[in-house]
Amino acid sequence: MPVNRYVLFFLLAAGGLAADLITKSQVFKHHFDPLDSSVSHWWIDGVFGIQTSFNGGALFGIFQGGSFWLAALSLVALSAILIWMFGFKLARSPYLTVALGLITGGILGNLYDRMGFGYVPLHPQETMYHVRDWIHFRLEGVPFFNPWPNFNIADSLLVTGAIMLFFYALLVPAHTHSEKTENGETAESAEGAAA
Repeated sequence: MPVNRYVLFFLLAAGGLAADLITKSQVFKHHFDPLDSSVSHWWIDGVFGIQTSFNGGALFGIFQGGSFWLAALSLVALSAILIWMFGFKLARSPYLTVALGLITGGILGNLYDRMGFGYVPLHPQETMYHVRDWIHFRLEGVPFFNPWPNFNIADSLLVTGAIMLFFYALLVPAHTHSEKTENGETAESAEGAAA
């Protein structure tokens, strides 16, 4: 497997984690108001900006109060990705390397918060193991988007990677993974060699 696949995967994972943690740290340092966390700081008036909030659940606030189990699930998912990537050699595919690198960065970013490492004294005690969200988006009058639930960089990485995996599964026929090329290599191996 090409060494550059390892480099690409770990750069995406580490870069995504850094972007998530740095933005959370800066936003909650400069825009968090313990007396009123509902204050919005608009970049595009009424549409897109900053609003700090805490999520004790998963995407869209489901599984509230399940931070411990969500953290455990994150560790299982992270282990599965590493085994999938390097045990089953999926890193031969640059597309899958990017998708799983993004997902790994997202998992690590939110796991950091769920382990309590994102807590600072100004935050309410009950939010110690909650995920910090800050990206605020709304389209007035549009169902489901007024507002869209607050999110963060890690959430964006997770969703982007998941969409990439969905389209890969949808558009790449299963037989291409096992078909032999003329020189006897699998199609997947040929893809990795060509990239």
